Amino acid sequence: MMKENVARKLIRRHLAAPSDMIPGSEISLIVDHTLTHDINAVMAYLAFEALDVPRVKTKLSVSYIDHNLLQIDNKTPDDHIYLQTLAKKYGLVLSKAGNGICHTLHCSRFAKPGLLLLGGDSHTPSCGAVGMLSIGVGGMDIATALAGFPYVLKMPQIVKVNLTGHLRAGVAAKDIVLEMLRRVSVKGGTGKLFEYVGDGAKTLSVPERMTITNMGAEMNATTSLFPADDVVRDYLRAQGREGDFEEILPDEGCSYDEEIDIDLSALEPLIALPHLPDHVVPVKEAPKVPVNQVFIGSCTNGSYSDFKKAAAVLKGHQVAESVSLVCGISSRQIYLKLMEDGVIGDLLNAGARVLELACGPCCGIGCAPNSKGVSVRTSNRNFKGRSSTPDASLYLVSPETAAATAIKGVFATADEVMDDVSVLASIKEPDAYPVNDSLFLQPAPEGNDVTIVRGPNIKPLPVADPPEDTLTARVSLKARDNVSTDDITPASAEFSSMRSNMPAMAQYAYCRYDPDFAKRAQTMKKSFIIGGSNYGQGSSREHAAITPMYLGVKMIITKGFARIHKNNLINHGVIPAVFADPSDYDKIDQEDELSIENLRESLKNREFIVTDETKGFTFKARLEVSDLEADILLAGGKLRYTKKRLAEA
Repeated sequence: MMKENVARKLIRRHLAAPSDMIPGSEISLIVDHTLTHDINAVMAYLAFEALDVPRVKTKLSVSYIDHNLLQIDNKTPDDHIYLQTLAKKYGLVLSKAGNGICHTLHCSRFAKPGLLLLGGDSHTPSCGAVGMLSIGVGGMDIATALAGFPYVLKMPQIVKVNLTGHLRAGVAAKDIVLEMLRRVSVKGGTGKLFEYVGDGAKTLSVPERMTITNMGAEMNATTSLFPADDVVRDYLRAQGREGDFEEILPDEGCSYDEEIDIDLSALEPLIALPHLPDHVVPVKEAPKVPVNQVFIGSCTNGSYSDFKKAAAVLKGHQVAESVSLVCGISSRQIYLKLMEDGVIGDLLNAGARVLELACGPCCGIGCAPNSKGVSVRTSNRNFKGRSSTPDASLYLVSPETAAATAIKGVFATADEVMDDVSVLASIKEPDAYPVNDSLFLQPAPEGNDVTIVRGPNIKPLPVADPPEDTLTARVSLKARDNVSTDDITPASAEFSSMRSNMPAMAQYAYCRYDPDFAKRAQTMKKSFIIGGSNYGQGSSREHAAITPMYLGVKMIITKGFARIHKNNLINHGVIPAVFADPSDYDKIDQEDELSIENLRESLKNREFIVTDETKGFTFKARLEVSDLEADILLAGGKLRYTKKRLAEA
């Protein structure tokens, strides 16, 4: 029998159809679990309702309310009630507001080695920390998985990340993933799965592993994972779930497609400078700019040991007068354990503020920095505008570095403020966590009598029309490299409360990047977007695909797409093409009129001849999609395609 790595073992056991699993080939996987969160979930469940399937068909599906708990008017609580009643009717578990952040909760209470989780959030790979194949997708993919359809994707290359040595005190798991970003870049993980192994991996706790798998999303990786080893067994035992453990290790002598070596002993505290997570330098080399805000927490670094280490750094000190230190603990379970051990008191005594158990500042919901402010964060993204303050500068660091920075008021490391930094090495995760699952609401045994409650802001899901055979339209936007979904659909409490109302949300598409875009696109009625490389990086929010589609965007031609956003565009009937010759990007201007003849046939052949009628030249664009994805585009998106399949069945 062929020796296999962990990733290939997990993929093989979930194949819905036989496959040689050759990188780049299409594979179809059976889904065990799904998760969603409130600001992306409404669109997913509206699509699921449209499929007219009586109950979800997965082993477990959980709807988490964790992102937008800042209820500035009726819209957000209305969404929460819709999600609660829908879950009860269709057979989903609902995690109520106050329980914590979806990735932390799913890993602690539901994740099992060897299963496949599909999550409507880009940081779903967090659960790879326990040897669970966990992939972030858009809401339409969640809807079809709930209806019992396999998830189809391209087989990734499996990259072995061999960790050796051990972290020195004051150096953290965050520094490992920042080192990965420094080496790989924000687009270097495209088409790849990172599998972390080696003696160094065995020294990392599950929450430390979560920090690493969580931020694999920032490399545009398909997912990241660790073996299910004794560390995972100990973690599940501490959660009262040792019976869910299954050992899954790479076979000795198995092969990988690529290999990266990292000596943990050689790492030092790192920092990602604005405005990309891969703009990484050692903290000691970062310019000593005055810091206004420090945020410790999020699903990336909101664990028990993260906060206990931060409190140890803060002990005997006060937060600098110029700094606002805010703490976002990732779950009620962790909060209770920190209270029990006196850590919350230590944080408060040092001058920290403790926030609600939610995503909050990480996705721009509350705690926005001041204008042109400097915010140092332990979260996962530092895109321009991510904090909800368009001109703020965000820096990414570990909790230890964040705490030291809060004391100094400028970038600092733990060894600069502690007499004995070695105490940090002794801080571990608890042997037992307090378990109280009362905020997980179970569905009704039969949902027939449950009425779904819809607030007035919840509008029907817009659906694209199938493409016409001739497309002539102007360019409504020419975008730069590394456009993020935050650029397309801005984060903030205000905008997040509109996420169930696409006609309203569409008016703010690109509003911080190009304030005139929505009006211009509506006036054009149909249009192209031209983009640079890594278009659509960041959050999985499919609103970034739906709102341009709603405004009449028919095709986006770029130098390259981020994985999840490209899938979302296909799912919602927007054609994602790439320049055959990237230099053609420079020849096209906003407002140019482009035309394509025989578009549907060209779509089948995966190549378009595009004429720039304004400039009088032609260029080629490729469509890098599978046969299935081409059929989805020809149908006008995945909802139309799936409904047709269900009708035929």
